[in-house]
Amino acid sequence: MRFVPILYVTDIQRALAFYTDVLDFMIAPYDKDLTSPVIDLPRDGAKLQLTTLRENPPSIAINVDVREVDELFTKYLSRGLDPSIKAGSPVHQGPLDQSWGTREFYVTVPDGNTLRFRSEASEA
Repeated sequence: MRFVPILYVTDIQRALAFYTDVLDFMIAPYDKDLTSPVIDLPRDGAKLQLTTLRENPPSIAINVDVREVDELFTKYLSRGLDPSIKAGSPVHQGPLDQSWGTREFYVTVPDGNTLRFRSEASEA
């Protein structure tokens, strides 16, 4: 399991310059559009994700990279995970293949923060 914190930034270009020029993070090779509201920054086996998309109310979201999201979702349901809390959000209802190549489901925890469990999407 690996955690990937998602950090809110107000200016993606300023943030990219700081993280890459000062802190030695790299822009992920798959992030070709540097005006995107979400950019991954790997460094030494770790990764941060920067975003200009603001959660409302303000909260923290953390990507949790796992091997198998479907099994994990089923396990959490059996332990009492209630997806009806975010009934309007398909990604809270079960794992979905995302256009960026991961399969994900989200869990909003009692204080409003979100854990985004994800793995590489399987090839169809």
